[in-house]
Amino acid sequence: MPPEFLLVTAAILPFLGSIAAICLPSEARSAAAGVAGFVTLAGLACIVLLYPLATGPEPVTFALDWLPSLGVRLVLRLDGLAWIFSVLVLGIGALVVLYAQYYMAKADPVPRLFCYLLAFVGAMLGIVLSGNLIQLVVFWELTSVVSFLLIGYWSDNAAARDGARMAVTITAAGGLCLLVGMVMLGQIAGSYELDAVLAAGEAIHASPLYVPTLVLILLGALTKSAQFPFHIWLPRAMAAPTPISAYLHSATMVKAGIFLMIRLWPVLSGTESWYWIVGSAGMITMLVGAWSAIFQHDLKGLLAYSTISHLGLITLLLGLDSPLAVVAAIFHTVNHATFKASLFMAAGIIDHETGTRDMRRLSGLWRAMPYTGTLAIIAAAAMAGVPLLNGFLSKEMFLAEAVDNTGDHALNLALPVLATVASAFTVLYSLRFIRQTFFGPPPHDLPHVPHEPVRWMRIPIEALVLACIAIGLVPNLTIGPVLAGAARAVLGDRTPDYDLAIWHGFNAPLAMSVLALAGGAALYVAFGRRINANPRGGPWLPDRLDGGWLFEQTMTRIVLGARWLEGRLGSERLQPQLRILFLAALLGAAVTGLNRGLNLFEKGKLTEFDPAFGLLWLVGAASAIGAAERAKYHRLSAVILLGGAGLTSAVSFLWLSAPDLAVTQILIEIVTTVLLLLGLRWLPKRDEAIPTPASERAQARRRRSIDLCIALGVGIGLAGLSYAVMTRPPVEGISRWFVEEAYPQAGGRNVVNVLLVDFRAFDTLGEICVLGVVGLTVFALLRRFRPAPDSQERPAQQIRHDAYDRDQEGREPGQTAADALLVPRVVITWLFPFVVLLALHLFLRGHDLPGGGFAAGITLTIAFMLQYMARGAEWVEERLRLQPISWIGVGLLVSVLAGAMSWLFSHPFLTAAFAYWEVPIIGKVPLASALIFDLGIMILVVGASVLMLVALAHQSRRRTRAAEAEAERAEREAEGKIA
Repeated sequence: MPPEFLLVTAAILPFLGSIAAICLPSEARSAAAGVAGFVTLAGLACIVLLYPLATGPEPVTFALDWLPSLGVRLVLRLDGLAWIFSVLVLGIGALVVLYAQYYMAKADPVPRLFCYLLAFVGAMLGIVLSGNLIQLVVFWELTSVVSFLLIGYWSDNAAARDGARMAVTITAAGGLCLLVGMVMLGQIAGSYELDAVLAAGEAIHASPLYVPTLVLILLGALTKSAQFPFHIWLPRAMAAPTPISAYLHSATMVKAGIFLMIRLWPVLSGTESWYWIVGSAGMITMLVGAWSAIFQHDLKGLLAYSTISHLGLITLLLGLDSPLAVVAAIFHTVNHATFKASLFMAAGIIDHETGTRDMRRLSGLWRAMPYTGTLAIIAAAAMAGVPLLNGFLSKEMFLAEAVDNTGDHALNLALPVLATVASAFTVLYSLRFIRQTFFGPPPHDLPHVPHEPVRWMRIPIEALVLACIAIGLVPNLTIGPVLAGAARAVLGDRTPDYDLAIWHGFNAPLAMSVLALAGGAALYVAFGRRINANPRGGPWLPDRLDGGWLFEQTMTRIVLGARWLEGRLGSERLQPQLRILFLAALLGAAVTGLNRGLNLFEKGKLTEFDPAFGLLWLVGAASAIGAAERAKYHRLSAVILLGGAGLTSAVSFLWLSAPDLAVTQILIEIVTTVLLLLGLRWLPKRDEAIPTPASERAQARRRRSIDLCIALGVGIGLAGLSYAVMTRPPVEGISRWFVEEAYPQAGGRNVVNVLLVDFRAFDTLGEICVLGVVGLTVFALLRRFRPAPDSQERPAQQIRHDAYDRDQEGREPGQTAADALLVPRVVITWLFPFVVLLALHLFLRGHDLPGGGFAAGITLTIAFMLQYMARGAEWVEERLRLQPISWIGVGLLVSVLAGAMSWLFSHPFLTAAFAYWEVPIIGKVPLASALIFDLGIMILVVGASVLMLVALAHQSRRRTRAAEAEAERAEREAEGKIA
């Protein structure tokens, strides 16, 4: 089986399994667990089969072009480091699936849990298998989103909601910093490919952007791996179900930052900045986490803070700038995943079978749960670094590095002492976990009678504890080859010689281990009772130093600051907001022009003045001024004059040899005019008899003066820019390339259409997405908005006359809009097929002549508008059964599939192709795949435009009916009073 196939299968299976799991009913627990188990085991099998190639001289890779013009490809890359992390993600993931099947309650929607879990597995595999920096960031942020769903799985629990919110806020903020850092790193290296970046270490260190790039990348890594001061999110994430805690905080989420630092260690380490940032963060985190874990009464709380401490230890190793420390960091990452996952599962069993996790109530459980107690004791001993277990070996390597890294740095001088102290703290809280939970007097007053769990629930813990023992007893046969492959993948020629033997003789690291074991035991004997009596369940800290308090205060300040800005800069009216945008744009353009020494009105070569063109623009200017002036008195005439200004623009496009733009402009003018006319019915009726206060008149004059100044500034600036462009020699740019290559590369003579649906199709795809969102937004707003009845504005007796007057404005009651027009309704009705034919004509000719999907979509919208005007909304929707929302979805789907078809031929997304089709009699007919993309544009434009039309038409009819009903009610009340 090809290795690329195995690699792609392992990467895609979790996402497919996530989709399959969410499609299952809530009661299908076994089926969901079966899907999750199959996916993780199948992915693990694929990764295991790739082991000989992954640990070879070259990694296993699979590449697919994504954005080739930006140097971005989808790259899957499996080397020794990615292999060991993939095995952790999939192997422990499979054990967690088995454990969760028996842990979760019957009332829990288990398929949803496995859906989120498999999505998280896929996101983590995406991180460790990414061979491209941008791709890595995408999966990085995906882990933040899915972890939010996992931590907040029990959404009815306030602690789960708060923990999920804190986790996603901190890790996603770090992810944004990581994105900027990765972009800068790719620019320095000249490529976003991981292989190219790893080969550009000297250029990265020599770059003036090295320090800001390093800081941004480390912010992403340290927030994800819960390093001080960002560690506060991890203990609060314990509100998630225990299987999720066991998975996220042993083998996956918190290890993502560790993986990133290991992966980029060859090119980012070796500097003072790296040493102080990474080393200091790791040292502080190791001590703070160990100290805080001592005082926790909740089993999961103790394990959470111990996780923070061990993550700090790994980070400290990576900060020491020693190749052997990197090997120790990888080794301890594997060991921590095994004993911490087993401890979390054991804590979950205790909680599941006793009903509590409070260690002050959990004494003497070994009598009732000897098998589970034995497994938990072995795992806790591995965490404490007891000899003959895996934690001892990696702790020995850590202590050896602490002794060997001597120098003038204060951190190096203090490292042996602080490492021993942190190890003693680890022994202390591990002893407390064992002694307080499993020994002592028998438990009493527990919610449940303690007993052993079902056999299958213990199997994951047994497998992990067996791994702890096997690695501790025979490390060279178990973890040795795998660790060597991972070390070579990171260090290459710098891979040091090391020995995983259990016994290295009497030396300083052994003495420090013995001192830590003895010191931790002594501390527990001396202070164990006092720690248990502490009611706070944690070290005493003032509220202002509590991480949760600081986070909440920070979020509160951010919200208050946003509200302050909104109060100063925001407004319920659109006009002030647009004024700020225009002023900012005008200021930015002016500053840019001044900095570049641009003189817009420098004398240039003038062309001969055409009086006819000048007269045309005088008409357009008069229409624009008239529209602005008439808007104060007569809205209908203002809309007509506004259409006149638009038609002037269309004629100008035609005059300047741009028929494609002219056709589109004319069609848009028709549609927008109709929509504006429908929207006019929303505006309140003016009552000139009510006098306007002097203060309001002064405010209106001031507002118009400001708008006039902004309009003059923008108009003069655009006039100067137009003058500069048209009077100076043309600058050689990309436009000539589009003209010359439109037909050879895209098979189209209409350069504008080729540009939209071929060369810049990705931009067009984004634009039609925006159009679809606008249509849906307008529909959603108008569907929920109910116009206030006119009775709130005028006396009830006046309502009846207003409703009658509205019916008298051009038509009698019962007439449709077409009945009041000069054109008979039958003519408008029979225009429908001809307008549809025109739309089809514009669509088919768009690749070579003026037209295209957008123009055809607008034309088809006009056809539906004519039917609305002629027959009314009820008749049209009853006969045609329009479903504009479906049109939007189908149009977007067609456009995306048209672009995705290029993948079948190993071309980038939205790569177009064209050929000639020999048609009898007619001859050769050009066919372009961009026509399918253009079809999607046409369908979406019709859907969005008709959706807005339907929303406005229905709301206008609802308003009229509401007014008439209110008038009838008022008339009945008046008649009753007279009687």
